[in-house]
Amino acid sequence: MPAFRAEVPHGLGQEEATKRLKGFMDQVTKRFEDDISAVDGVWTDHVLSFSLSTNGLTIKGALTVEEDKARVEGNLPLLASPFKGMIEKSIAGELSQALA
Repeated sequence: MPAFRAEVPHGLGQEEATKRLKGFMDQVTKRFEDDISAVDGVWTDHVLSFSLSTNGLTIKGALTVEEDKARVEGNLPLLASPFKGMIEKSIAGELSQALA
């Protein structure tokens, strides 16, 4: 499975950034409700472990909030590898918006 990674800097501090990102999965689910069929996520301190299914493919990963950046990384199904760059860019855009 190909790995993916998206990272967004912020100046909010770890606590505020985590607070803003707590609803991140809900925002993504609402925004892409026609494309996402299942979402699951669990927060442990400043890390969200998640999985989501879209178009028959399941993507698993983790969103880690640090003092000065938020990072999403995980694995893509092999069939999604041609879209890796687009997926990383989209995730970074969603994170930037949530942290603005």
